[in-house]
Amino acid sequence: MTRSAEISRTTKETDIRLSLTLDGAGEGERSTGVGFFDHMLDALARHARLDLDVIVKGDLETGPHHTVEDTGIALGRALDEALGDRSHIRRYGHAVVPMDEARASCAIDVSGRPYASVEGNIPAEAVADFDSDLTEEFLRAVAGAANLTVHVAIERGTNTHHIVEAAFKAFARALGQAVSIDPHETGVPSTKGLL
Repeated sequence: MTRSAEISRTTKETDIRLSLTLDGAGEGERSTGVGFFDHMLDALARHARLDLDVIVKGDLETGPHHTVEDTGIALGRALDEALGDRSHIRRYGHAVVPMDEARASCAIDVSGRPYASVEGNIPAEAVADFDSDLTEEFLRAVAGAANLTVHVAIERGTNTHHIVEAAFKAFARALGQAVSIDPHETGVPSTKGLL
């Protein structure tokens, strides 16, 4: 069974081509026009063990907001499609990631119910060409489009680069765990029989 998806999403603000394979090795090309965001997508693919190709042409003259949020929507849709009926997955994932003085944790439920919560302080400032508050926008977009429950907690940190990177990596690690195949699961991991 190949758990993959291809998404094309075009609006007046962005043109996105995205392909995703859940059972990957972190391979692929990420080119959004926002260098630090590409770096975070690289970390996401590597730490979630996803093969991910993302090519975005966005209205960067207005800033990176539309590019980041719309990429999150496209990634969420790809996750939703690649997961299919969600049979045989672990469903839950949790990770704590330290990065120097920063630490972030993430818990995910592939629940079928979209919800995202980001607790703690991400200082509102630019990290290279990326606005740090877009971390939360990206996570909300992915959770909403993929029907995931996502809780991210910024536990500590003073360096915004480290805080954002720890949050992305915690999300990636938890996501990789949640969507992985559970060899002991014979169907959909829910008492309802549906996620």
